[in-house]
Amino acid sequence: MSQVHESSRRTFLKNAALLTSAAAFPAFISKNSGDKVNLACIGIGNQGGLDVMSLYNTGLCNIVALCDVDMGAPQTLKVLEKFPDVPRFQDFRQLFDKMGNQFEAVSIGVPDHSHFPITMMALSMGKHVFVEKPMARTFHEVELMMAAARKHPNLVTQMGNQGHSEANYFQFKAWKEAGIIKDVTAMTAHMNSPRRWHSWDPNIKKFPAAESIPSTLDWDIWQGVVSPQHDYQKDFVNGQWRCWFDYGLGALGDWGAHIMDTAHEFLELGLPTEINMLRADGHNDFFYPMSSTIQFKFPSRKNMPAMDITWYDGVNNIPPVPANYGTTELDPNIPAASNGKIQPAKLNPGKIIYSKDLTFKGGSHGSTLSILGDAGKDLKLPDVPKSPSNHYANFLKACMGQEKTRSPFAIAGPLSQVFSLGVLAQKLNTKLVFDRETKLITNNKLANQLLVGPSPRKGWEQYYKI
Repeated sequence: MSQVHESSRRTFLKNAALLTSAAAFPAFISKNSGDKVNLACIGIGNQGGLDVMSLYNTGLCNIVALCDVDMGAPQTLKVLEKFPDVPRFQDFRQLFDKMGNQFEAVSIGVPDHSHFPITMMALSMGKHVFVEKPMARTFHEVELMMAAARKHPNLVTQMGNQGHSEANYFQFKAWKEAGIIKDVTAMTAHMNSPRRWHSWDPNIKKFPAAESIPSTLDWDIWQGVVSPQHDYQKDFVNGQWRCWFDYGLGALGDWGAHIMDTAHEFLELGLPTEINMLRADGHNDFFYPMSSTIQFKFPSRKNMPAMDITWYDGVNNIPPVPANYGTTELDPNIPAASNGKIQPAKLNPGKIIYSKDLTFKGGSHGSTLSILGDAGKDLKLPDVPKSPSNHYANFLKACMGQEKTRSPFAIAGPLSQVFSLGVLAQKLNTKLVFDRETKLITNNKLANQLLVGPSPRKGWEQYYKI
């Protein structure tokens, strides 16, 4: 183990012990509400770079450190040029070791598989955390992240499903409270744009052949906790990681948080009891199916009936829509397909919500709901408040004690665990029966073991200790 890594391990364990009480870092918690938040940004390319600039553009933070495993990649240069004098690191552990007393919060915009160790180290050192969606790669990692957040209740957490601070959030909340959205029994959630792996051969028998590691990339740090390790391949990095079971959560983990989030929170869905794989075209052991249909079954809750959510992805895997659904032109506010090609989907990413009396049509991110047909024409719809802050400002204001985050780990964690269960069903291409009380899969021993997953690789075990 290198000297830096051993120092990082000792720092992590020391601070984990110190932070049995949030009072260990009172200065971080009792900031003057007029101050700016000192922010360290970990992952500054692609979506991580967008997060850095979005946080900075709120005017509520100082960018005091930048960290990325590839400081020479084209996708990191814009951020580096914007902040030429800010200290730079390739290893997040060195960042915490050398500058841990100079910032109060971190943004984490790295591949799914690396969310967990960085978040756990940040919380152990008394840092507020903004981490991209989904929270982590495995059910168990999300469970530990929620536990760490509960252990340090004065630390602010926010998952980066940005629509959770826009119009759809406030509309769904107001309509639910007013009784407009009630007695929901089913929801269709769909994302039918082309994905990066759709041009790949699903008859794959092994991982792609090793390639030369770019001179500016630290491949060892990039792999994080993942075990077993893989040789470098260009199809593992720069967004391609989302394609692979070992690194990302596919279309469901990518878009589910932008489509299912408000229904999951305000209908108080929690965790499902069954996950049924209804379709898995091109299933293989390495990357995600070309098309997936996954049914999540949720039990009755309080005064709400049992409910199913059926997820559809794949260009030709179009869900059924009501006869009065209306037009399906692409929404210019929805991001383009991740492969960069202009290839319109046949249906906007979005949702259809079926209740006893009404059917609602909605999009993704902050898109608002509409009521289909004439059934709701005589309803008195409540006023929907405007958002007082976007998702980034909400996080920073929460760090300063001015607001509460709208997607803290207590809310975002169970949603992320829904995705991890769906991914397990995709990986094994089978039905899963889940016990919500014990949080165990009861019908498949292998799947139950995969809730935790393989042991972390040597030198990264400390992040699994709270």
